[in-house]
Amino acid sequence: MTRLQIKRIYDLPSADDGTRVLVDRLWPRGISKADAQLDEWYKEIAPTTELRKWFGHDRDNWQEFQIRYRQELDANPDAVEHLCAVISKNGVTLLYAAHDPVINHAHVLEQYLREHCQSRTR
Repeated sequence: MTRLQIKRIYDLPSADDGTRVLVDRLWPRGISKADAQLDEWYKEIAPTTELRKWFGHDRDNWQEFQIRYRQELDANPDAVEHLCAVISKNGVTLLYAAHDPVINHAHVLEQYLREHCQSRTR
C-alpha cells in the first residue's frame, strides 16, 4: 500500500506527510486552520458522536470501541472508498487530536484502511 501514517495534529507538518487529512469529527482546540495545513477535514470517517462519547478515551472501553468503530466503518463504505482513493494517489497522514498516542480512533482507522484499501492500490 502507498504510505499511510498517523500523527497528532499538534505535531509540526513535515515534507513527508503527503496529503494531510484530519479524521476527527470536532475541530481540535488551540490550533488554527492555517497552522494545521490540512488538505482535507474528513469528519465523515470519524466515530459517531455517540460512540465517541461512550468511549471517552477510557482504556477499559478500548477493545469494545475498536469493534464498534469497525462496525461503523463497515456501514460507511462511501467514506472508506473516498480515503482509499486518496491513499492510492498519494501518501496520506491521518491527523487526530487525542492526547493518547496509542488509544485513539486513528490507530483503528489506519489498520482498517490498510486491510480494506490494499487490493485497490496494487
